[in-house]
Amino acid sequence: MDSTDMNANATPPRFFALIPCAGHGSRAGTAGPKQYERVGGQPMVWHTLSAFAGVKRIARTLVVVAEGDGFFERNPTTSALVVPCGGPTRAASVANGLRELRRVGATDNDWVLVHDAARCLITPELIDRLIDACVGDEVGGLLAHPLADTLKIAENGRVAGTINRGDKWQAQTPQMFRVGMLRQALEAAGDKVTDEASAIEHMGLKPLLVEAGGQNFKVTYPEDFAMAEAVLRGRR
Repeated sequence: MDSTDMNANATPPRFFALIPCAGHGSRAGTAGPKQYERVGGQPMVWHTLSAFAGVKRIARTLVVVAEGDGFFERNPTTSALVVPCGGPTRAASVANGLRELRRVGATDNDWVLVHDAARCLITPELIDRLIDACVGDEVGGLLAHPLADTLKIAENGRVAGTINRGDKWQAQTPQMFRVGMLRQALEAAGDKVTDEASAIEHMGLKPLLVEAGGQNFKVTYPEDFAMAEAVLRGRR
């Protein structure tokens, strides 16, 4: 065990946020990366970063962007650390971001909350709910929402079966795990996992589900922008 790990065990763990912001969002139908589209009068990512800035327990927020992104250089209004270390997949971007967090002082024992840049309706209250639920847990967990819709299995454009929705949840973010555990999980699972909980599950562990509302959706399709706009307008 090195001195960093010894210090990690001697001091209370801290909370870091990691925002993958290197995707292009091809399904959104936007000319550029969807996270920079304006919603509620400002770029989507600003709403995301504002929510994390409102959680005093977050020691530092790191944003992972693609090399040559340039958005934050043109808009230098955030206190978050922006690093151009985005990878070809979400998992690669998160793994690169974890290495950067270690470089700025995070230890394996600290917690990291990974959150989609385009999930711009997150609130400080939901972030605090996740921290409170997971801080004493051995594994960690994620915000999620019980599935309301009936799921169908498709085969050649027709219904081939119906899935029981009783135990199904929609995974959301943030997803909160120890820095060291998540780093090891991503190394073992590879780039195919689409969220951090999947990598943790690959290790045989069971992340905690922390119920969140349906408003914490990820802006993915063109019609989602209007829905996000309406939610933000309603909050004001």
